[in-house]
Amino acid sequence: MPAFDRAEAPSGPPRPVRRLRRLRRLGRRARPRFRGQSFNRLIPNILTLIGLCAGLTGMRAALEGRFGEAAVALVIAGFIDGLDGRIARLLRATSRFGAEFDSLSDFLCFGVAPAFILYLWSLHDGGRYGFLPCILFAVCMALRLARFNAGIADDAPKPVSHAYAYNFFTGVPAPAGAGLALFPLFLGLEARKLGLTWLYELARQPLLAAPILITVAFLSVSRLPLWSFKNFKVPSQLVLPLLLSVGVFMAVLVADPWAAFAAAGLIYVGMIPFSLRSYRRLRADAEALQEEVPEEQAETAHPVPTSTPVPRAG
Repeated sequence: MPAFDRAEAPSGPPRPVRRLRRLRRLGRRARPRFRGQSFNRLIPNILTLIGLCAGLTGMRAALEGRFGEAAVALVIAGFIDGLDGRIARLLRATSRFGAEFDSLSDFLCFGVAPAFILYLWSLHDGGRYGFLPCILFAVCMALRLARFNAGIADDAPKPVSHAYAYNFFTGVPAPAGAGLALFPLFLGLEARKLGLTWLYELARQPLLAAPILITVAFLSVSRLPLWSFKNFKVPSQLVLPLLLSVGVFMAVLVADPWAAFAAAGLIYVGMIPFSLRSYRRLRADAEALQEEVPEEQAETAHPVPTSTPVPRAG
């Protein structure tokens, strides 16, 4: 190749390619970089916010006399409350802010809203004492949530012998307490649907709503162990009957939701004695195991010498 051809030959890529690369570098430099959390970590808080809005909507519906819509709003809030925590753990998006936000939402949706709805449903006919069960219910639910938050903040390791308590709630949880408190409302809506006037009038009596509200309030702050169904194991021979029962319940829920909700409350109350018996049985087994372990540890820590050791000369 001649010398003048080698001197005039362009070195590197063509000019359009170099210009394109320069524009790309400028685009990368001009692109803004945002700092913050990913959207996946915000999904649990968004669900909690939707549940909070559902509770507020239920209170508004009760003010306007639409008690059926109020009950549905609280059921939606309860469903979301059972979903946001699991999604947060699944996405690894748990945070202290999310826990506090969820607790405040639970207090309004399951501590204030049920008492507010029941007051408009029947307790306002109770005169000056009709509002007392509502105050008691809200206060007990606030105490329960505060105790739950204090348990989360306590980072002290729990004894291994208390691992069985992981499968149990201490007292009635907030969503279940709200559902039990609304039993007179579910009963009254079902009676109105069936045209049973006497049952509808009974469901709207303060003498029925007040004892139920007070009882649920004390159950929420009690030390009563209740199944949490976190690691609940179903025997193999009961899997098929359980699935059939769930299918029947879902069919009743679609066909007659108020009867299904009222029946769910009765079933939950009926499970309390079995839950207590299971807790006591597991505690007895753990205590028996704890009594055996120290003896084995003592034998391991202080073995019986087979021969007397001879001291070595210095």
